[in-house]
Amino acid sequence: MNKRQNEPTELREDILEGRNPVFEALRAGRQIDKILIAKSDNKGAITRILALAKEQRILVSEVERSKLDAISQTGAHQGIIAYVAAATYVSIEDILQNAADKGEAPFVILCDSLNDAGNLGSIIRTAECCGAHGVIIPKHRSVALNAIAAKASAGATEYMPVCKVTNLTQCIKKLKDAGLWVCGTDAEGASELYKTDMTGPLAVVIGSEGEGISRLVKENCDFMVSIPMKGHVNSLNASAAAAVLMYEIHRQRYFK
Repeated sequence: MNKRQNEPTELREDILEGRNPVFEALRAGRQIDKILIAKSDNKGAITRILALAKEQRILVSEVERSKLDAISQTGAHQGIIAYVAAATYVSIEDILQNAADKGEAPFVILCDSLNDAGNLGSIIRTAECCGAHGVIIPKHRSVALNAIAAKASAGATEYMPVCKVTNLTQCIKKLKDAGLWVCGTDAEGASELYKTDMTGPLAVVIGSEGEGISRLVKENCDFMVSIPMKGHVNSLNASAAAAVLMYEIHRQRYFK
């Protein structure tokens, strides 16, 4: 037998298993992205957990016990697994204050329904390198700030503020009220990136890997930009497109 098969695998840091660990995490106010419980297993301690989760507006999903068995790292999940944030989320106000403290025009990245934790981590890493003041992700239909995203960020989650919001369109309206322009990205965008002024207070929306920016979010953007393409493939993946956008913003702001 291969020696590696006998070696213990490293436990993921974004998962809590078992009724007491999850209950105590909720009581302590730890930031939890979502909770999975086994179907029809909502008695006793689970009832108390569900009540706390509802009070804290945490997403709870009922799944087959076999799914919990597949996710479990301990083999003792007791019908419940919680996904916890790999870093502490901040508010929109915290991100805007971050910009104000630096005396800079706000530069914010909005991620619209990303499904890949590696892409999210890469975006956070590039955002930190390019001087962005924060990254915003939606609460639902999006990958959370988990251990995989944190690892892909190469430590950037320790420095880059990340905010999680319930409604991305409402978040956009709030950013507009604060004086930011909201820029979307699309292959059919009316403005070419390198010919567009990106130096003012700005929020840039990065669409999902397959679908791009959702219709409602797109309708709330102030303008759309496109990245010029020369090859046969007419699109970049989410993190690559984000890197191109962020570095052009970085260039315009600091190297003109």
